Amino acid sequence: MTLINENIIKKKGYNLHIVQTDKYKTNTIVWRMKAPLEKETVTKRALLPYVLQSGTEKYPTSTDLRSYLDELYGASFYVDLAKKGNFHIMTFSMEVANEKFLKGGEPLLEKALQCLNEILQKPNAENGEFNQDIVQDEKRNLKQRIESIYDDKMRFASARLLEEMYKGDPYALQANGTLEEVDQINGAGLYSYYEQAFAQDEMDLYIVGDVEADHVEKMVDHLFQFNSRTPLPSKAAEASSSPMEPKEIKEQQDINQGKLHIGYRTHTTFGDEDYFALQLFNGIFGGFSHSKLFMNVREKESLAYYAASRLESHKGFLMVLSGIDSKNYSKAVEIIGQQLAAMKNGDISEDELLQTKAVIRNQVLETLDTARGVIEMLYHNVVAHKEVAIDDWLEAIERMTIEEIKAAAAKVELDTVYFLSGMEGE
Repeated sequence: MTLINENIIKKKGYNLHIVQTDKYKTNTIVWRMKAPLEKETVTKRALLPYVLQSGTEKYPTSTDLRSYLDELYGASFYVDLAKKGNFHIMTFSMEVANEKFLKGGEPLLEKALQCLNEILQKPNAENGEFNQDIVQDEKRNLKQRIESIYDDKMRFASARLLEEMYKGDPYALQANGTLEEVDQINGAGLYSYYEQAFAQDEMDLYIVGDVEADHVEKMVDHLFQFNSRTPLPSKAAEASSSPMEPKEIKEQQDINQGKLHIGYRTHTTFGDEDYFALQLFNGIFGGFSHSKLFMNVREKESLAYYAASRLESHKGFLMVLSGIDSKNYSKAVEIIGQQLAAMKNGDISEDELLQTKAVIRNQVLETLDTARGVIEMLYHNVVAHKEVAIDDWLEAIERMTIEEIKAAAAKVELDTVYFLSGMEGE
């Protein structure tokens, strides 16, 4: 059984992805724009989607736009930013009721696509300059988003770990950009970047729902026309560069709970042969509540308030996150190291393997329960320029062996230990 039927149609300047399914009562439209993550553009790019959603020619204010969306039976619209590997992704998402389930037959999908076209291609701008009031408001909001990271010590520690581990690599940058750059942006400069993004970005339009592909394609062809382009490659260093010697960074702030975040290079990314073995490695190591980190660092030794690991599929970056008392720092680092050593030695039980396979399978199926989850999974292929069907994910996870997980673990290297402690020190 094919879980997802994705029809990809190459258009001039972008790709159209149609996923026909009668699973949802709504139709989901997602426009994604991908470009290399770069210091020169990251902050403009972080500001741009918010400026675009704040006003168009036809709906000059955010209130006007939201009022129109309400008229479309309460359609929702939001923007988002993400960092995936060495790329910076802007997302524009719209969800609208499927007209098949409404009396009156109003062409809601067509109106939603027209509205998206307004937002993307007819912004509130004059003479090559965005509306100055909108730009100022959104700059203020962006500053708040950037500053909020300082108040969330888990996010702050993660950001600092990346800054130290990936010095000189764009991956050290935050998706929201930098405070210093925000003040330098004006309406004209941002509009110039807007034109550049729509001329150069790799662009993808996803439509998921109970739709007719031919009908959708005709509507899209009428609305979205761009110039052809070749996607720009990232200039970032290869993820495989090995650490000379693991780094240890210790910093202090006025906090109660220390944050111990450890970064590893896995030398495996999405689409590699051992990618699914690495997924299972992460699940058994620290990804789930039955993992070695959770059971040994938190439960058995009571050293941490939380202990988990996260994998970034497109950079091959693995991070261990834990909250500890400062006095437990050395012991926690030691026991986390022991869990990695156990993985490298293939010290994995059949129970751990089966439980992790079951959890990953359930996670994938849960993700597919929402249209946005479907798009999120399919978009991995765009980022990596690979073709991995979702059915293949589940089959690959099922057939992985302890030996294959051990081999993936063997490639994992410690790079940086970052510890944010309270002012009392160790």
